[in-house]
Amino acid sequence: MIELYNTILYRPLLNAVVFLYNIIPGSDFGLAIVGLTVFIRLLFFPLSVKTIRSQRALNKINPKLKEIKDRFKNDTQAQSAAIMQLYKENNVNPLAGCLPLLIQLPILIALYSAFGAGFKPENLSLLYGFINNPGHIEPISFGFLDITSRNILLVLITGAFQFIQLRQNSNLMKSAPSGFRQDGQKEIQALNSQMLYFFPVMIIIIGWNLPAGLLLYWLTTTLFSMGEQAYIRAKYRD
Repeated sequence: MIELYNTILYRPLLNAVVFLYNIIPGSDFGLAIVGLTVFIRLLFFPLSVKTIRSQRALNKINPKLKEIKDRFKNDTQAQSAAIMQLYKENNVNPLAGCLPLLIQLPILIALYSAFGAGFKPENLSLLYGFINNPGHIEPISFGFLDITSRNILLVLITGAFQFIQLRQNSNLMKSAPSGFRQDGQKEIQALNSQMLYFFPVMIIIIGWNLPAGLLLYWLTTTLFSMGEQAYIRAKYRD
């Protein structure tokens, strides 16, 4: 399994980021990280749209789901049949929002690992024959940022934008239809409130000793997600 992961995900992404490093003027590894991260997220954009629209479709029929659960609370078989019929009538797949996330997760993990590996010259032996081996990755990016060393300011900036993104998601949940907010939403809102502060703090703690290059990836992903969510909300209001 590890060999398969390395062959189809980790090694190709490592080669991709080194390829970008070779062709970017000035051989800026930080720009290579940003460029490959954005490229991968753009590939996943249709899946992200599908996820958001599936969530919205579920939100719209949630009041009817609650009615079915109340009506057949003593008959689980009839309840399941009614729920499946409701999904069919509204062309809703309850698993459609989860599948894209499951597909993206291993690729994003491999992307994160590939960026970290690029800092170590011994890992450059994994380059394909047609990818030029630079022999050494220049650590200074954007003319001032050492991507191999920790950067406290970048840690704090990453944590701050993660907080903003989570708040953006929280506001989106609050704007859901009233029926959805009433069905178990108090528990969800309580969890979101905890994550709103807990997750950014965890990022700061974890990122405190991470090299700046990995934080640059994390920050790029967060900013892309914020822009992606804003675009999807504006484009798909149904």
